Amino acid sequence: HGDCIEGLKSLADASVDLVFADPPFNIGFKYDEYDDRLDAERYLDWSNQWMREVHRVLKSDGTFWLAIGDEYAAELKVAATQIGFHTRNWVIWYYTFGVHCKLKFTRSHAHLFYFIKDPKRFTFNREAIAVPSARQLVYQDKRSNPAGRTPDDTWILRPQDCPDGFQPEEDTWYFPRVAGTFRERAGFHGCQMPEQLLGRIIRGCSNPGECVVDPFSGSSTTLTVAKKLGREFFGFELSEEYVKLGTARIEKAAVGDRLEGAEEPKVSAPTTEQGKPLGAELKANSKKRGRKPSNQSATTSQTQELF
Repeated sequence: HGDCIEGLKSLADASVDLVFADPPFNIGFKYDEYDDRLDAERYLDWSNQWMREVHRVLKSDGTFWLAIGDEYAAELKVAATQIGFHTRNWVIWYYTFGVHCKLKFTRSHAHLFYFIKDPKRFTFNREAIAVPSARQLVYQDKRSNPAGRTPDDTWILRPQDCPDGFQPEEDTWYFPRVAGTFRERAGFHGCQMPEQLLGRIIRGCSNPGECVVDPFSGSSTTLTVAKKLGREFFGFELSEEYVKLGTARIEKAAVGDRLEGAEEPKVSAPTTEQGKPLGAELKANSKKRGRKPSNQSATTSQTQELF
């Protein structure tokens, strides 16, 4: 329990293998112990402070992942580079059930920056995160590597309806946002990362027994996944309530437990064709309201043509 800057300052230089940070986005989210509406200059100064500490505590071959929204993605990428980090990938995490926006396009993605300290020395376990390639699954090409290929850096409206798009080896990653009805939902924090997303990062950029740190523990997803995957771990969190509930979540997990969520999220939900036709639903709603159904209701097949 405590402020991450002070907590990171208490750590020895070059003592951590992997840092995953999902800081406040400075968009007015209602945290119980943090003001998420700082002026831009103050927010960027604060971000520089904790990222400098991350750079200091990381080992020379360590890795830093940063999750951030549109508002400050560009600024924090530049700041991280000025601090001394090198960018390996700018990953896009696409999710469904984005938070609805009335006056702009609905937010349905976040940026995941993959930074390292030394461009010549770093951990990247390709085999641990390899995925089947299109050569294997579609074309039965004998030239394909039977071990699969490295995921792309885009991690997508209805991915189930795009069988040839948004493949897991691409650099836009699709993982559903942890919505309120999901079994995975911890229930006490509004910005919960999917376990499978953290699993890809922790498997790919650290080894069993190494140290994983989360400066903004929140719902404790990073720490829970790190424990399941056999890593050492700790984090910092301002909220006493989040610390209490997050610690309980961690204690329920055990080394070797499976990660929550579907390993292949594109098959975790039905396709549009398998779903309930929109036209039938509109007719039912119109009947309840005593209105004559419109002849412009879209059918499932018509909806699919949009994609």
